[in-house]
Amino acid sequence: MMQFYKKRDFGTFISDSFAFFKLYGKNYFKNFILLNGLLLILMVVVIVLGFREFFGMILGSNINGQSYYFEQFFTDNLELLIISGILLFIISTALMTINFLFPVFYMKRIAEGNKEVKTDDILSDFKTNLKKVFTIYFGLTFLVMPVATILFGFSYLLIFFIVGIVLVLFVAPTLFNVITFLCYDYFNGNRGFFESLSYAIRSQFSYPNGRESSPYWKYWGATIIMGILLYLVIGFFTGIPMILYIMKLSTTTPDANFEQNPMTGSFGILVFFLYGVSTLVSSLLMNVLYVNSGLMYYDSRTDFHQKMELEEIETIGINE
Repeated sequence: MMQFYKKRDFGTFISDSFAFFKLYGKNYFKNFILLNGLLLILMVVVIVLGFREFFGMILGSNINGQSYYFEQFFTDNLELLIISGILLFIISTALMTINFLFPVFYMKRIAEGNKEVKTDDILSDFKTNLKKVFTIYFGLTFLVMPVATILFGFSYLLIFFIVGIVLVLFVAPTLFNVITFLCYDYFNGNRGFFESLSYAIRSQFSYPNGRESSPYWKYWGATIIMGILLYLVIGFFTGIPMILYIMKLSTTTPDANFEQNPMTGSFGILVFFLYGVSTLVSSLLMNVLYVNSGLMYYDSRTDFHQKMELEEIETIGINE
């Protein structure tokens, strides 16, 4: 059984993240898919039904410069696009919240001594903490994520300068860790939303006791390494639909681009099916980052380290 509340170094975060999935991966992903599967399917359905023609117009109809095809489509389907956009926003933000909270509840139960977690256990945690779940949903959706997007967007705009590349490499992992730490602390500590947000920011740069060196570099290093690894894998899956689309265009005559949308028919269904698969794979793989960040949160809670070590020693004594 894995020990959660303990000090870890840079390399241990990475090795323990993979060790976690080696121990609990089958049970973890079974519960994850059962809880998130419906929302993932709904999101893909909304994208396919509401935006397939739209994406086809953007990518296909204007290739030879005749923009009126897109303008006419936008005018004729404005209501559908607005409704689809609202549904997609609600589903995607709900999915984002569940994705952040699922590893929080799962790891909390494992850290408390459960050897196997059931879907009903996670659902019970959501129901018991329903008020907090709604608070974190609105806090993430309308406060934290917009601010994070602005900070990341500003850094990304500077990417044309050398300083922008450096900023993105530091800002993105730090923002991700702050958001995940917020979720872990809000449901593991006895603090309010803004208190947990404050802790999430402060804990990136110092331990609560203030006597140890800053953990920032090991947190940042572990996140950036894991992020790059996942980016390469996710990029492979998400790039397949675009590669197929480019291949389709290369075998289509210029005139045909104006007569039919290349995203309709069986080809369009295939592309969006692959898009759905890549979305699912990306969602699953992101859990490696969530768990990695969770181990960092448990590392930061030095106030629990000694307590958990003593309890573990007592347990060993009882078993003997």
